[in-house]
Amino acid sequence: MNENAANIIYLSLIGIAAGSYVLVAYRGRLGSMLQAALIWLLIFMAALIAYGFRDTIRQQLFPREGVVISGDTIAIPRAIDGHFYADLKVNGQKTTFVVDTGASDIVLAPQDAEKAGLDPATLRYIGRAQTANGEVRTAGVTLNTLEFAGFMDKDVRASVNESGMDISLLGMSYLRRFQRFEIVGDELRLQR
Repeated sequence: MNENAANIIYLSLIGIAAGSYVLVAYRGRLGSMLQAALIWLLIFMAALIAYGFRDTIRQQLFPREGVVISGDTIAIPRAIDGHFYADLKVNGQKTTFVVDTGASDIVLAPQDAEKAGLDPATLRYIGRAQTANGEVRTAGVTLNTLEFAGFMDKDVRASVNESGMDISLLGMSYLRRFQRFEIVGDELRLQR
């Protein structure tokens, strides 16, 4: 007997045992058993559908894409946690930033710097920055390209944080490239 046939027999025996248990447990209550089975089937189907649309659901709950709403205006929706997140391409690599008007510079997390082709281990961390967690060392870098919602900037100065950060910061040195930025309802609008 081959392995597939053995697996089918094994799974069939488990199915028969489980089915027998259910029939004995719900003896005389076939309606209740069918109702419970239908509820579990619906829960399973909902889980499968949610898994299939996980990227769409994540985008709706935690939006990060800037959307051009007119020729020169980008809108970023507020995320469920109250922050504004933006996906930019750093040296062609998608990187998620939190928009931080309290940060002076563009600050890359070490893992994002590495993704963009910079080696954090070889950088010279001679700069200092004050953060909510105290002073950290930074290394100045130049990004070949920084692209956001179709707007491309070249040779952009940024910093790489030496200590671990979960997410990169899009600070004022980038926001100043826009003529105007404002919060309108639950959107951050940036105008070039």
